[in-house]
Amino acid sequence: MTSTDFIVARDDLEQCKLIETTIPDAAALPQDALLVKVERFAFTANNITYAVMGDALKYWQIFPAPQGFGNIPVWGFGEVIASRHPGVAVGEWLFGYFPMATHLVIEATDVSKGALRDGAEHRREVSPVYNRYSRVTGDPAFAGHQGDLQALLRPLFMLSFMVDDFLAENDDFGARRVLLSSASSKTAFGLAHLLHKRGRKVIGLTSAGNRAFVSSLGCYDEVVSYDRVTLLPSDAPVAFVDMAGSSALRTELHRHFRDQMACSVRVGLTHRTTDADEGPLPGAKPRWFFAPDHIRKRAKEWGPGGIEQSFGAAWTGFVPLLEKCLTVVESRGPEAVRRVYLDTLKGRIPPEQGHMLSLLG
Repeated sequence: MTSTDFIVARDDLEQCKLIETTIPDAAALPQDALLVKVERFAFTANNITYAVMGDALKYWQIFPAPQGFGNIPVWGFGEVIASRHPGVAVGEWLFGYFPMATHLVIEATDVSKGALRDGAEHRREVSPVYNRYSRVTGDPAFAGHQGDLQALLRPLFMLSFMVDDFLAENDDFGARRVLLSSASSKTAFGLAHLLHKRGRKVIGLTSAGNRAFVSSLGCYDEVVSYDRVTLLPSDAPVAFVDMAGSSALRTELHRHFRDQMACSVRVGLTHRTTDADEGPLPGAKPRWFFAPDHIRKRAKEWGPGGIEQSFGAAWTGFVPLLEKCLTVVESRGPEAVRRVYLDTLKGRIPPEQGHMLSLLG
């Protein structure tokens, strides 16, 4: 039996291709293994960040690919089509981290009523959040359009939620204005929504072409195009959350705000720029925010179910904004996947679109 996999060159993300990989059929599955058909998955600019950071953050090792290539992880839905685990039935639906492929073999472990984990050896060094699969058969929150919203935004909103929690824990480092680059990105406007609810002034930085969309969201107090950032007042502390990953923009902002740059957090790489040696910058030293580390910290502090309860309440408050601003576009087949991948890589996806894909015809 074979799976069709969509892989990309790790040193040149514009190079992509399809390969056929051999997978065991039902009779040859190891004990406790599941054969899952990957039905559909979300693809956003966040997946490009996974690829750019594939080596540094071990994303490439989650779904192995031939030498020099990588399989970009995606969030989506799969159906169990064969099972050697007594507690998991054929026909069950799972939500979690999948390869860009038609099939995945999962070594099911830690099986509970609501979830299971892939215990494959090559996945053990990555954060547990990436190895967990929710059992969502019959759950209306994960069905149809609601399921698409979960796949497209729930993982991104968890990142927004954790960044907001990190800032709140530190009293926003004394800043009452928060700047968000790549303000049209889904992670950014999720964070803007949470900051706005906390009473912070949120300033969205975006391209001139996306200003109208960002302004329409209603969660930014001010929207500024990149060519006008040095016109912002620099007489009071600001926190900067960098979703874009542009060294030039980061340098420009630090030099403009100088000692008033109270916090500079790097979260994303939507602009896919390589890091230049920007040297020492005025103000707070830029730092990377890695959500799985903060999730582990909060899981210990909040106890069992604590994160899920707090996040669930935040998600419920966020969904109405999604319904207003996001159009889900569904595409199937290898050519459609290739097209959306390259359009996302090159920044050609309109911010109001969310793409659900499938390699199945």
